[in-house]
Amino acid sequence: MADEHTHEHEHDHGGHEHDAEAEAEAEERYREAEREHTRRQALAQIRQYPDVALRMRAREVTEFDEFLVQLVERMQELMRDAQGVGLAATQVGVLQRVFVFAPEGDGALAVVNPKLTVDAAETTVEEEGCLSLRDVRVPVERPTRVVLEGKDPNGDDVRHELEGFAARVVQHEADHLDGVLIIDRTDPESRRRALGALRPQPLLV
Repeated sequence: MADEHTHEHEHDHGGHEHDAEAEAEAEERYREAEREHTRRQALAQIRQYPDVALRMRAREVTEFDEFLVQLVERMQELMRDAQGVGLAATQVGVLQRVFVFAPEGDGALAVVNPKLTVDAAETTVEEEGCLSLRDVRVPVERPTRVVLEGKDPNGDDVRHELEGFAARVVQHEADHLDGVLIIDRTDPESRRRALGALRPQPLLV
């Protein structure tokens, strides 16, 4: 009987382990669904191509006030919820020269009236996506090192020496402030395919 009880106990233990694994998988699926829902809600608040705001040049920020602080906070939240690594003010319909970025997954940084000094000695071509271009990804050539200078939302000077992915992100966001998109910086064939994917699909009735 001892063996029977032992086997019965082992069987129950295995059942409990299986239940725990199933619960953990179900919880992860639920969390993933939640993240996707949050991402879609955030993207709905970000201007999508061909919105005219994406083609407009942003103006220099002259007032470092509560509006600017609230704008930056909203942009940081939208970027995080949309699972992005950068977001420019023009992407939320505000024509001011400010963007936020968090290329390493750390806390988001904000730069107002950004100025880029680019080291063009070395460039790389990598695929880029954009929160305003849905699922489009195209190859873009960019310098691998930049110096980013500007102000923080309080009006204090900031300076960042960036390379690699971080350098690419801030160049992408700076382009937004001039109305330039990744489809303008890619090769003709990639641009053609991207525009085809972005074209509104006819409704079948």
